[in-house]
Amino acid sequence: MDFEAFSALVRHRRTRLTMDPARDVERATIERLCTEATWAPCHRMTWPWRFAAFTGESRRGLGDVAADAMAAHGDAAPKVAKTRTKFLRAPVVVVVGSEPGSSDLETAENRDAVAAGVQNFLLGATALGLATFWSSCPKGANDPVARHCGFMDGTHVAAMLYVGWPAGEPPVGERPPVDVRWFD
Repeated sequence: MDFEAFSALVRHRRTRLTMDPARDVERATIERLCTEATWAPCHRMTWPWRFAAFTGESRRGLGDVAADAMAAHGDAAPKVAKTRTKFLRAPVVVVVGSEPGSSDLETAENRDAVAAGVQNFLLGATALGLATFWSSCPKGANDPVARHCGFMDGTHVAAMLYVGWPAGEPPVGERPPVDVRWFD
């Protein structure tokens, strides 16, 4: 791959939630994308990535777990109700967790590695023609969602990725100019 092709891939990857929820994404495709995620840099080689993929009715169960945690946290009823069904927008939701490290520094480095891995996943999905949306775990729902995924205690839910086939093309966004400070 030359740099121009790489640049085109990066610029084509855009957040888009307009997906065809009825068109399945093959399990092998999701597993391949999760594998690519693990090729991100990982300081101390702790391999902190954890993945849980939800399809079919399991997406509703994920929504219920998140919504129940939000309700217990005191979130407004309309927001809680929306969360119960929002994971049905895409045929697959992949929850990506970052396992805790043996120190605060290692935990932070693990989260950085997982975030880099999520970008690998998103770029790979774009290369395959898939649409993606990176969502955060709802406030107060991290631990219940992590438990629902079978992740170890203390795992940080770094991403809830909606994955599906695009329905329409989102507008191209702009980015502010880059400010690089050089020191010689």
